[in-house]
Amino acid sequence: MNKGFEKTYHELEATHWWFVSRRALLKDLVCRAAPDRQSAILEIGCSGGPFLLQLRDCGYSRLTGIDISPEAIALCRERNLDDVRVMDAQQPDLPPASYDVITASDVLEHLADAPRALAAWHRLLRPGGTLVVFVPAFMFLWGGHDRVNHHFHRYRAAELAGLLQSAGFEIRWQGYWIFFLFFPVAVVRLAKRFFARPADKLPSSDLQAVPRRLNSLLIFLVRLENGLMHLGLKFPWGVSASVIARKKTAA
Repeated sequence: MNKGFEKTYHELEATHWWFVSRRALLKDLVCRAAPDRQSAILEIGCSGGPFLLQLRDCGYSRLTGIDISPEAIALCRERNLDDVRVMDAQQPDLPPASYDVITASDVLEHLADAPRALAAWHRLLRPGGTLVVFVPAFMFLWGGHDRVNHHFHRYRAAELAGLLQSAGFEIRWQGYWIFFLFFPVAVVRLAKRFFARPADKLPSSDLQAVPRRLNSLLIFLVRLENGLMHLGLKFPWGVSASVIARKKTAA
């Protein structure tokens, strides 16, 4: 990730509608996968630790976070998160079969060798453990936001599920997130691509500060979508692709 963009990222991740809404969905998914508050949870790509703090507030105590950024891990430690480490998600140096739930939100697209990473994450899960993955969806949405974030790929849900199956996972759910805002996002992305001037060579991120009232409205809208997903509704497309997978138990 571009270092200038990382500073903006850390400033916005506590309150920006995208992060707030995603953490709310992730928290519910983790609580469903691991109702026992003594479950061991690993967040891959923990950034400055807001999701780990949220899980701690929910009563989870066995929390681990890893991130490739020393600045992110330093911020976690400033927030009194102890078990956080600078580590490459493609080769995490952690004990095998140690975690009941692993989350990886917007991490896999940053990795040059996704199959290698997924095999490593499979090794870290206990039999019957759950992996929750979110990634940017659809290569036709590729743009400056992906370049400034040092992305390698955007995924279709079926493509992501296939990679997880190849790594030994059992797919429990696959689909898309941010359905309601998909068309506005797609229009903006495609307009930037097709109407960019030759002089516009520097990539820019879509992550920007949002006026407070609009931010609240977007949080409400996406949480409504989250609720529909929990009721079993699957959306045919979205800005993010997601898969919930399980490490098979021994026969």
